[in-house]
Amino acid sequence: MRRIIFIAFGFVFLLLATAMTVPDTRAPFEDGPVKWMSFEEALKKSKAEKRPIFIDVYTDWCGWCKVMDKSTFSDPTVAKLLNDKFYAVKFNGEQKEDVIFDGTTFKFVPSGRNGYHQLAAALLNNQLSYPTVVFLDEEFRMIQPLPGYRKAPEFHKIAQFIGEGYYKTVKWDDFQNQYKSPY
Repeated sequence: MRRIIFIAFGFVFLLLATAMTVPDTRAPFEDGPVKWMSFEEALKKSKAEKRPIFIDVYTDWCGWCKVMDKSTFSDPTVAKLLNDKFYAVKFNGEQKEDVIFDGTTFKFVPSGRNGYHQLAAALLNNQLSYPTVVFLDEEFRMIQPLPGYRKAPEFHKIAQFIGEGYYKTVKWDDFQNQYKSPY
């Protein structure tokens, strides 16, 4: 009996050690159907051709961020909507590189175990919760940050409400009543 417990404990330890040492080497904005770009690229493109900006604020350690990448953002209907109506940005809330936006230089702030980026804090209204998606209008004004994991059907409804410009003239409850889900 003791031997079985020892073997089971060893197996669990081996699984945990392997999971902790295998890095996630994929670059989140290199794969998948969404045409991800950097924040700076989105700003530049939006100045040339006006379009709202969608920002997925994530971290490398966030499990729900990875689930959202694999399920929500890889959904063809969601990807088409994001590609057609927005400039889609992946922004690491803990990135080290400075970002200049609206005349302000946003920097990485070491804090706790990982730290945070000042732009992430500004976009998330100082509520550093991951994943959070953020919508900016064509003039780079905040429309809405939405914290938490969203499945593709729910996310599509929200993104269509903003991407099609309904948020400017229609109340959310009225939009939900007229929304035709592609799912």
